Amino acid sequence: MSDRVEVALQGGVLTGTLSRPEKKNAIDTAMINGILALLERADLDGEVRVVVIRGAGSDFCAGMDLNELLASADRTVEENRQAALHFGSIFVRMRKLPKLVVAMVRGRALAGGCGLATGCDLVLAAESAQFGYPEVQRGFVPAIVMTMLKRTVGEKVAFDLATTGRILTATEAAAVGLVSRVYEDTDFEELAGDVVKRLAGISASSLAFTKQQFYQLDRLSFEDGIRLGADVNAVSRTTPDFRVALSAFLKR
Repeated sequence: MSDRVEVALQGGVLTGTLSRPEKKNAIDTAMINGILALLERADLDGEVRVVVIRGAGSDFCAGMDLNELLASADRTVEENRQAALHFGSIFVRMRKLPKLVVAMVRGRALAGGCGLATGCDLVLAAESAQFGYPEVQRGFVPAIVMTMLKRTVGEKVAFDLATTGRILTATEAAAVGLVSRVYEDTDFEELAGDVVKRLAGISASSLAFTKQQFYQLDRLSFEDGIRLGADVNAVSRTTPDFRVALSAFLKR
C-alpha cells in the first residue's frame, strides 16, 4: 500500500484514510495508486465486507495536487490523457467492485475530492462538511468527475455546479443528491460508524447483486431493466444467504 493511504481492516470494514493532511489530502499519482491498491485488496480479500474512504486531519480531500497539475502543462496531450485515465480508473474500479464503498466526509470535499466522495456508493457527511467543483475558477474543467455529477444530480444542477464552482454545505449537497446522509458533527463518528457496521453485517451476496444491478440500469431501457431485475431476482433466490436469512426470519 502507498504511504498516501493508511489502511486498516476491522470487523469486515477495510478503511482507507487519505494521508496528506498537510496538503488537505490533495490527490497526486502516489495517492491514486494507493486508492487503487485499496480497492484491489478489497476485491481479493474475503474478510472485507465494506470499504470506507475518509481523510486524515480536518478535510476529506481538497482535490488534485495543484503542483502536479501545473507540471502537466508542459506535457503532451497524450501524456495528460493517460494521467487523467489513471485517475478515472478509480471510479470504474469502484463501480465494478462487488462490495460497497462508503465515503465518510468531514471538512472539505472539493474538485477531484468531491468526485472521489460522490463516486462512492454511499456518502455520509458531517454537518460542517463542504462539497463543490471549483475547477473552473482555476482555469480547469471538472472533466473526469462530470460523469458521476450529471448522473447523480441531474442536468440543471450539475451544469450549475460545474460552471459556477459554487460550494455547497452538507445539507445542501444532500438536498440535491450528492450526499446520502448528514449527521451533526458531534455524532458523526458514532452514527456513520453504525451505518458501516450494519452494512458489514448484511448478506454479502445480496449487497453485491444489488450494487451490480443498480449501476447496470444506467444503460438499459425500462423494459430491459425489468428483465434484468427478473434475472437478478431468480439468481438471488438460489444463494445460501437467501435460504438462511429467510428461514431465520420465518422462525421469529
